[in-house]
Amino acid sequence: MFNTQEKKERALGTKLFLKAYRCNSPKCVTLRRPHRPGLHGQARHSTSEMGAQLNEKQKIRVSYGLRENQIKKIFSKAAQRTGVTGTLALQLLERRLDNAVFRLGLAPSRSVARQLVGHGHIFVNGRRVTVPSFLVRVDDVIGIRPQSKEMGLLKDVGERLKKYETPAWLTLNKESMEGKIVSLPKDIEVPFDVALVVDYYSNKK
Repeated sequence: MFNTQEKKERALGTKLFLKAYRCNSPKCVTLRRPHRPGLHGQARHSTSEMGAQLNEKQKIRVSYGLRENQIKKIFSKAAQRTGVTGTLALQLLERRLDNAVFRLGLAPSRSVARQLVGHGHIFVNGRRVTVPSFLVRVDDVIGIRPQSKEMGLLKDVGERLKKYETPAWLTLNKESMEGKIVSLPKDIEVPFDVALVVDYYSNKK
């Protein structure tokens, strides 16, 4: 059976860390087969300006596990605010609860984080939140539902967190496995060019 997540990474030509653990190992498919999938995957491909923009949009959509209407809504909302649209859009993407859970190290991938949120295993400020797209704010506290800490997907979180370092906009109490939003997302390294996606949606108007 084909691994559709790894095929997406190969098609987009970038390591997007869609597979928990595997992308950080020598088994990562983008290292073993760094060409596009299919019969003509190793052939050279020329890309137009619009094609490059579309490719970057797809990287964001696949990375964050979004539907087309969701990513369009995020960039539209960012464009309506004062500031650099690309930076604002990236902040909105990073502030999604499923992403924050992933960035805190409470889940090994965004897809697992989305599953944890959707199944009610994540608390925000002591209350259960089941909407992955929920936008966290500065001073919000994110934790694991106490009754869920011994379930399969969360059983080894404490061990994994021992060597984990959170991004600068988050802090993590590794003993209680609770994280806090200390600032808006900043200095984020991403495997795509947000500016090209801004241009893509600007051309679509």
